[in-house]
Amino acid sequence: MKKATLFRRFLLAVATLGIGFIMIFVQKAVLPAHLQHLNARTVLSNQKMKSVEEPLEAISPRDAPNSSMTLQYSTQASGNQTEGKVKMPGAYTSDGEGIVCDRSHSRTDICSAFGRVQMDARSSLFLLNAVNESNHGIVEKIRPYTRKWESEVMDLVREVTLEGKAVQNNFMLKCDVQHGVPAVVFSTGGYTGNVYHEFNDGIVPLYITSQHLKREVVLINVDCRNWWLTKYDEVLNQLTKYRVINFDNETKIHCFPEVTIGVFIHAELTIDPTLMPNNETVLDFRAMLERAYTPHYVQLEKKPVKRKRPNLVILVREGSREIVNLNQVVKLAKQIGFNVTLWKPLPTTDLKDTYRLLNSSHVLMGVHGAALTHFLFMPPGSVFIQIIPLGIDWASQSYFGDPAERMGLQYIGYKIGLLESTLNDKYGKEDTVLVDPMTIVSQGWSATKEIYLDSQDVRLDLPRFKNTLMDAKRRAMRLIRQQRMKGNIG
Repeated sequence: MKKATLFRRFLLAVATLGIGFIMIFVQKAVLPAHLQHLNARTVLSNQKMKSVEEPLEAISPRDAPNSSMTLQYSTQASGNQTEGKVKMPGAYTSDGEGIVCDRSHSRTDICSAFGRVQMDARSSLFLLNAVNESNHGIVEKIRPYTRKWESEVMDLVREVTLEGKAVQNNFMLKCDVQHGVPAVVFSTGGYTGNVYHEFNDGIVPLYITSQHLKREVVLINVDCRNWWLTKYDEVLNQLTKYRVINFDNETKIHCFPEVTIGVFIHAELTIDPTLMPNNETVLDFRAMLERAYTPHYVQLEKKPVKRKRPNLVILVREGSREIVNLNQVVKLAKQIGFNVTLWKPLPTTDLKDTYRLLNSSHVLMGVHGAALTHFLFMPPGSVFIQIIPLGIDWASQSYFGDPAERMGLQYIGYKIGLLESTLNDKYGKEDTVLVDPMTIVSQGWSATKEIYLDSQDVRLDLPRFKNTLMDAKRRAMRLIRQQRMKGNIG
């Protein structure tokens, strides 16, 4: 009897092993190669990576963020380890159930749950009601904001919990609201209130994460700010056809077939087509802005007339990095042949009006600062002049110069000379502040901010700057001629 029992166990083990080999063969035959390491019960490694970045303005070339995301996948079913590259939005979609987390990126954490996912905002909880035992007991904590390396900022972002829990016998999933589309959870905490961060840390990552769903997605806003919802209403309507859920005030239980907590980010104001499902670029993002804002004014436009003078918009700053001889610069620009508009955007400035102004302009000019983010509203092919104060060379190129060129703008970086900085009035000619800014920058963010951002204005050398304006006009006139040939006078 004992021998018979042992023999039956041996046969069962052989059969199980055979089935396992068959399943592996079927998986490799059916699944695309880039998804073969994933199944419905895959959970990515939770290992935390050492921070490699400083706050935005303090990042140095040596510490520049890497847009690629490498990670290790751990498959609970087999325990095998496989190295791989980050998957793009939508790559984790599964017909089964499971929880997948990627914590490898220095900027952001992302977790996705598939199956019967229940949202209880009062408990800051997303609960996967799991049938598969491999998903039972999984608990993930996520702060859905893209400045992961800044602990002081992330401490102000609400943490949410994603948990896998066993379905009890005769258990009926409670849902006050049942959704048939996925959800994306994001935060508008952190640096929201600064237009650069609103786009770089929020809007662009939200587009990257959700655009493949073609508006069939519910957006769940953690650390919600009503003014932000109002300000970006037109953009949000391009990303979703459903009401944005204010997570902080929601009392009903919502249920989803899929939830992604956290958003993807590539680089500064950048969309990397190699990390997008359909090779989208920042030009596609810009086209989305056009769809959002054009209907609000296009029908009000009169028949366009041919223009001989290109439109120049000058961003006006107050408090620091001002152009102290602005009136003379305006006079010079008019003499060269520009129509000049002085523009000082405020936090309350309507983005529809902003788009209308910049989309009909040929040149945008300003000193390095957050407001230059509005270059996103300039039409591709237009000219963008960034005036670069002392000590901010790398940041100027990385945060605005490179992204503007990727969007198809004609970028001109005007690096001021020593005599064009008002720091020349405060420090001796041989002072390190003037002759070796990188030494100061290497001392850290506080010194850089105090000296080069908060205490510096610019006094443009008009004869020198005239060459830049002349170059900008030539480029703008060439753009106008191209627009006329296409019948799109602007």
